[in-house]
Amino acid sequence: MNDEFAPRREWLSRQLNLLPAKQADQLARKVWQDDHYWSVHFEMAVGAALRQAGLNAVYDHLWGRQTPDWTVMAATGEPLCLVEVYTASPPQRTYRSMRAWHQVTQQFKKIPIGVVLTLESTGSPIDPPDSKEAKRLAREVERALSSVLCPPRITTSLGLTFLVLADRYGRQIPSPFGLRACFEPPSSIAGQVSAAQIVPGVREKISKYRRIVDEHDLPLVVAVGAHPFTGLTLRELDDFLAGEMSMTFQFNIGDGYIGSSTFPSSRWDIPSELSGLLWVDNLFPFEATGRPNSTAQRPMPAMLASLNIQK
Repeated sequence: MNDEFAPRREWLSRQLNLLPAKQADQLARKVWQDDHYWSVHFEMAVGAALRQAGLNAVYDHLWGRQTPDWTVMAATGEPLCLVEVYTASPPQRTYRSMRAWHQVTQQFKKIPIGVVLTLESTGSPIDPPDSKEAKRLAREVERALSSVLCPPRITTSLGLTFLVLADRYGRQIPSPFGLRACFEPPSSIAGQVSAAQIVPGVREKISKYRRIVDEHDLPLVVAVGAHPFTGLTLRELDDFLAGEMSMTFQFNIGDGYIGSSTFPSSRWDIPSELSGLLWVDNLFPFEATGRPNSTAQRPMPAMLASLNIQK
């Protein structure tokens, strides 16, 4: 059997094996927790990128009471740079909404009629029902679908209206679950995608380590990785840094509402205290790309600034 995730697990094991046993054990336990899955992967990816650049990086090196994610050391043991990792993540309400809608999809799967359904748009966000309401919705929809004339539009007692999808000839779209109904719920992540969301987190990192880098005259680099649900990619970051007037939205077939648009932010002038950003891709093998700050008080190390430069 082909295990597509085997190379990824092997990569993670190699990164953890390069750390002291205690640190590796702690991270190995955290990586399977939803709240830490991506942050652990990004932290390990940054360590791999630093080593790829020929740098000696130490994880969680103690600076008084603080432990930046990575401290780059010279061969003499002298610190050369701090690299802190920031993970851009969706708000917790996104996960709660996804779990609630998943309950509805599971109830609809019990309906022995092979059609695909979505919610009718209301022009505003639709709150997901609770588990009790999900069962009630499934019962009402099943009764309607089982009627002699299966309606293309099903209104329920909870005020939610479901649409039975059809192709351009009016034929019902068959369910991917065979003789089971498929409900395509709101994705909970639909909306405008903007790299502006990283600014508060990056500024917090600068504030947190300002004293250390000032006292030791060290460059500070913040590595940024984005949870896939955010929709953020290197392109959005580069547009944001350059002040490009482009707009990106994400949505899927079940999204009848994707929110309002906000005019793109003007170019973000990176604070001079920050030597640069390191973008970490969320697709294996998690390649990193340097984005130096041309106005930095302390330049980003050249080996990081030129890392996997993309135009």
